[in-house]
Amino acid sequence: MRVLVVGGGGREHALCWALAASPLLTKLWCAPGNPGIAELAECVPIGATEIAKLVGFAKVEKVDLVVAGPEAPLTLGLADACAAAGIKCFGPTAAAARLEGSKAFTKEVADAAGVPTAAWARFEDPAAARAYILQRGAPIVVKADGLAAGKGVVVASTVEEAEAAIADIMESRVHGTAGASVVIEECLPGEEVSFFALCDGTTALPMAAAQDHKRVGEGDTGPNTGGMGAYSPPPAFTDALRDEAMDRIIRPTLAEMAKRGAPFQGVLFAGLMLTGDGPKLIEFNVRFGDPECQALMLRLRSDLLPALLAACDGELSRFDLRWEAHPSLVVVMAAEGYPGTPRKGTEIRGLERAAQVPGVQLFHAGTARREDGALVADGGRVLTVAATGQTLRAARDAAYAAVDVVDWPGGFCRRDIGWRAL
Repeated sequence: MRVLVVGGGGREHALCWALAASPLLTKLWCAPGNPGIAELAECVPIGATEIAKLVGFAKVEKVDLVVAGPEAPLTLGLADACAAAGIKCFGPTAAAARLEGSKAFTKEVADAAGVPTAAWARFEDPAAARAYILQRGAPIVVKADGLAAGKGVVVASTVEEAEAAIADIMESRVHGTAGASVVIEECLPGEEVSFFALCDGTTALPMAAAQDHKRVGEGDTGPNTGGMGAYSPPPAFTDALRDEAMDRIIRPTLAEMAKRGAPFQGVLFAGLMLTGDGPKLIEFNVRFGDPECQALMLRLRSDLLPALLAACDGELSRFDLRWEAHPSLVVVMAAEGYPGTPRKGTEIRGLERAAQVPGVQLFHAGTARREDGALVADGGRVLTVAATGQTLRAARDAAYAAVDVVDWPGGFCRRDIGWRAL
């Protein structure tokens, strides 16, 4: 099969890594890709949101399957454009991708489907939002309604923090048009997990769960990021909780989306809070998480390619997935300045030695090649150092052993990934 992966981050590197191992694969492209992906696939200089160019390339090259990595091309209609061209695409239509494109839409779907979630309200007026915050008190959660690259959520411990979030999101527009409206939610107590299910429009197949570390600082301090690390499986997410999440959250959502004429096909990423009343939905994403995808791909023992095809073809009811029992852990190495303005152009050395640490797999995210061939930072989250081990502690030790070999003075990472479980 001829496959095109769309995107150029650590998630897409992990997807390419898994797909490259499939005996069904005959040709692999990635648009735009990165230097790490270039070792597995032919990189194509087309941006992830250049829908017409992506579909045009897929037609010319007779691509059998397009695999969408990030959310932006999906909300812009990549799957719709592929379908119009007669090309299979793993990922939801633009109508179904609203589950990530609008947090208010997700809440409306959850309420209609009877999915347990936090109490919420949507606001377009900053004054009304502030009044609601004063009425509800803190802690409270403020979210930009639109896409904000994983950074549009503020968990405010005080009313003042929540009011500052309204100022940043709605008035200063730090997340652009994503902040034209906000969703304000009650702050749910409990432990947060990322749970993934493959969906074909009618059937949902549970994948695995992970726990990520959103805040930039150790001990979960500082501003939210796209993710500073993850591990899988989270011990708190038992098989019983997985089954409950499928029955009360995933399947009812799938049924409600089909009822609305927007059946969901792709991977449904449920951000869950494990509360005393069971799992509750925080939000949906319509693609694999980053860095959770890296943690999952290291544990996946089934061939990824036929699983994605089964989702496209409505055949998941006849499919199953096998997972490695041993855990995986992922450490994100980011450029100085992240999650603000990252410092680009700093040289990275030592990756060959880091990759030789037993159990370690390196995934590139924000990297580039300089004219002289040197590898340099070209983004915020730059590298993902992933590892497996007999135990979570062993996986963590291997990952940090590889991190310590990387020679990159311009980068940093959290040193406490996995602390909740350990």
